Amino acid sequence: MTTSSTKIKIEGLEVLASIGVHPHEHESTQVILIDICLDMGTMPMPEDDILAETLDYARVAQKAAEFAQEAHVQLVETLAGRIAKWALAEDRRVQSCTVCIAKPHALINAETAGVEFILSRNG
Repeated sequence: MTTSSTKIKIEGLEVLASIGVHPHEHESTQVILIDICLDMGTMPMPEDDILAETLDYARVAQKAAEFAQEAHVQLVETLAGRIAKWALAEDRRVQSCTVCIAKPHALINAETAGVEFILSRNG
């Protein structure tokens, strides 16, 4: 007997966002990088080779960008949580959602700084 598991991934989605707690971050937008991993569990392999048999990652990327651009957000944790909650609500097949948000210019001595947020279904 074989089993499979599917994860749908988006990596390095660049979005200009108004995000941060510091005064200068309220005055302009900055590039953030968003990674999303949707654990689809044991979702069946597509039989008819059509998009309806999976989750459209373009829609996920579009929604993540919309959340990032709709209004100023202070914390990357808040934005990551909004994206993950939407993903679980959008499609019952999503078992968990991991969202990583990085700010490339947040720290002088680091390539990026950010957060990884994981939200899973109960039971």
